[in-house]
Amino acid sequence: MDKAYLTQERYNELLAEFNDLKTKGRKEVAERLRHAKELGDLSENSEYQQAREDQMRLEQKLSQLEELLKKSAIIKKPNGSETVRIGSKVKVKKNKEVISYTIVGSNEASPAKGLISNESPLGRSLLGKKIGDTNYINTPKGEICYQILNIE
Repeated sequence: MDKAYLTQERYNELLAEFNDLKTKGRKEVAERLRHAKELGDLSENSEYQQAREDQMRLEQKLSQLEELLKKSAIIKKPNGSETVRIGSKVKVKKNKEVISYTIVGSNEASPAKGLISNESPLGRSLLGKKIGDTNYINTPKGEICYQILNIE
Protein backbone atom coordinates (compact mmCIF):
# COMPACT_ATOMS: atom_id res chain seq x y z
CA MET A 1 0.00 0.00 0.00
CA ASP A 2 1.54 3.29 -1.14
CA LYS A 3 1.69 6.14 1.33
CA ALA A 4 -0.18 9.37 0.64
CA TYR A 5 2.02 12.22 1.86
CA LEU A 6 0.00 15.09 3.36
CA THR A 7 0.78 18.16 5.39
CA GLN A 8 -0.86 18.26 8.81
CA GLU A 9 -3.12 21.07 7.57
CA ARG A 10 -4.34 19.05 4.56
CA TYR A 11 -4.84 15.96 6.72
CA ASN A 12 -6.98 18.01 9.12
CA GLU A 13 -9.03 19.41 6.20
CA LEU A 14 -9.69 15.92 4.82
CA LEU A 15 -10.55 14.56 8.26
CA ALA A 16 -13.03 17.43 8.83
CA GLU A 17 -14.59 16.81 5.41
CA PHE A 18 -14.86 13.08 6.16
CA ASN A 19 -16.52 13.69 9.54
CA ASP A 20 -18.88 16.30 8.06
CA LEU A 21 -19.97 13.98 5.24
CA LYS A 22 -20.33 11.06 7.64
CA THR A 23 -22.63 12.99 9.97
CA LYS A 24 -24.36 15.89 8.21
CA GLY A 25 -24.07 14.49 4.69
CA ARG A 26 -25.56 11.12 5.57
CA LYS A 27 -28.30 12.78 7.63
CA GLU A 28 -29.28 15.08 4.74
CA VAL A 29 -29.41 12.21 2.23
CA ALA A 30 -31.40 10.04 4.64
CA GLU A 31 -33.89 12.89 5.11
CA ARG A 32 -34.23 13.31 1.33
CA LEU A 33 -34.77 9.56 0.91
CA ARG A 34 -37.41 9.53 3.64
CA HIS A 35 -39.22 12.48 2.07
CA ALA A 36 -39.08 10.92 -1.42
CA LYS A 37 -40.48 7.61 -0.11
CA GLU A 38 -43.46 9.48 1.30
CA LEU A 39 -44.33 10.66 -2.22
CA GLY A 40 -45.42 7.15 -3.19
CA ASP A 41 -44.47 4.86 -6.09
CA LEU A 42 -40.68 4.55 -6.00
CA SER A 43 -40.35 3.13 -9.53
CA GLU A 44 -41.32 6.46 -11.11
CA ASN A 45 -40.18 8.78 -8.36
CA SER A 46 -37.37 10.97 -9.73
CA GLU A 47 -36.71 12.56 -6.35
CA TYR A 48 -36.12 9.12 -4.87
CA GLN A 49 -33.86 8.07 -7.76
CA GLN A 50 -31.84 11.28 -7.40
CA ALA A 51 -31.52 10.84 -3.64
CA ARG A 52 -30.30 7.23 -4.14
CA GLU A 53 -27.69 8.42 -6.66
CA ASP A 54 -26.57 11.14 -4.25
CA GLN A 55 -26.36 8.54 -1.48
CA MET A 56 -24.18 6.33 -3.68
CA ARG A 57 -21.85 9.25 -4.53
CA LEU A 58 -21.64 10.22 -0.86
CA GLU A 59 -20.69 6.69 0.18
CA GLN A 60 -18.07 6.49 -2.59
CA LYS A 61 -16.57 9.81 -1.46
CA LEU A 62 -16.53 8.62 2.15
CA SER A 63 -14.81 5.40 1.12
CA GLN A 64 -12.17 7.32 -0.88
CA LEU A 65 -11.51 9.74 1.97
CA GLU A 66 -11.30 6.92 4.51
CA GLU A 67 -8.77 5.05 2.35
CA LEU A 68 -6.71 8.20 1.82
CA LEU A 69 -6.70 9.01 5.53
CA LYS A 70 -5.67 5.43 6.40
CA LYS A 71 -2.69 5.44 4.08
CA SER A 72 -1.61 9.01 4.79
CA ALA A 73 1.76 9.92 6.19
CA ILE A 74 2.14 13.37 7.69
CA ILE A 75 4.93 15.39 6.14
CA LYS A 76 7.24 16.67 8.83
CA LYS A 77 8.93 19.94 7.96
CA PRO A 78 12.65 19.18 7.71
CA ASN A 79 14.81 21.38 9.93
CA GLY A 80 18.13 22.33 8.35
CA SER A 81 18.18 19.37 5.99
CA GLU A 82 21.09 19.33 3.57
CA THR A 83 19.14 17.34 1.00
CA VAL A 84 15.74 17.82 -0.60
CA ARG A 85 13.03 15.70 1.03
CA ILE A 86 9.25 15.62 1.01
CA GLY A 87 8.23 18.77 2.86
CA SER A 88 11.31 20.74 1.77
CA LYS A 89 10.95 24.21 0.34
CA VAL A 90 13.45 24.44 -2.49
CA LYS A 91 14.62 27.57 -4.25
CA VAL A 92 15.88 26.78 -7.76
CA LYS A 93 17.26 28.74 -10.66
CA LYS A 94 15.61 27.87 -13.97
CA ASN A 95 17.41 29.66 -16.79
CA LYS A 96 17.69 33.14 -15.22
CA GLU A 97 14.50 32.88 -13.18
CA VAL A 98 14.48 32.00 -9.44
CA ILE A 99 11.50 29.88 -8.38
CA SER A 100 10.50 28.36 -5.04
CA TYR A 101 8.77 24.99 -4.79
CA THR A 102 7.58 22.98 -1.84
CA ILE A 103 7.71 19.21 -2.30
CA VAL A 104 4.38 17.69 -1.21
CA GLY A 105 2.42 14.49 -1.81
CA SER A 106 0.46 14.04 -5.01
CA ASN A 107 -2.88 14.66 -3.25
CA GLU A 108 -1.81 18.16 -2.31
CA ALA A 109 0.09 19.26 -5.42
CA SER A 110 -0.80 22.63 -6.92
CA PRO A 111 1.96 23.84 -9.26
CA ALA A 112 0.34 27.29 -9.57
CA LYS A 113 0.84 27.69 -5.80
CA GLY A 114 4.41 26.34 -5.92
CA LEU A 115 3.40 22.95 -4.46
CA ILE A 116 4.85 20.15 -6.58
CA SER A 117 4.30 16.45 -6.12
CA ASN A 118 7.08 14.14 -5.01
CA GLU A 119 5.87 11.91 -7.86
CA SER A 120 6.13 14.56 -10.60
CA PRO A 121 9.19 14.46 -12.86
CA LEU A 122 10.61 17.63 -11.29
CA GLY A 123 9.74 16.67 -7.72
CA ARG A 124 11.14 13.16 -8.14
CA SER A 125 14.36 14.50 -9.66
CA LEU A 126 14.89 17.06 -6.87
CA LEU A 127 14.60 14.53 -4.04
CA GLY A 128 17.97 13.75 -2.49
CA LYS A 129 19.76 16.66 -4.18
CA LYS A 130 21.88 19.24 -2.31
CA ILE A 131 22.44 22.98 -2.57
CA GLY A 132 24.47 23.71 -5.68
CA ASP A 133 23.41 20.54 -7.50
CA THR A 134 22.29 20.95 -11.08
CA ASN A 135 19.32 18.97 -12.27
CA TYR A 136 18.24 18.41 -15.88
CA ILE A 137 14.63 17.58 -16.71
CA ASN A 138 13.44 16.43 -20.14
CA THR A 139 10.21 18.14 -21.15
CA PRO A 140 8.25 18.26 -24.39
CA LYS A 141 9.91 21.64 -25.04
CA GLY A 142 13.38 20.20 -24.48
CA GLU A 143 15.78 19.84 -21.61
CA ILE A 144 15.47 22.33 -18.73
CA CYS A 145 18.25 22.96 -16.21
CA TYR A 146 17.40 23.56 -12.54
CA GLN A 147 20.13 24.58 -10.10
CA ILE A 148 19.33 24.26 -6.39
CA LEU A 149 20.01 27.54 -4.59
CA ASN A 150 18.49 26.91 -1.16
CA ILE A 151 16.72 24.21 0.85
CA GLU A 152 14.49 24.97 3.83
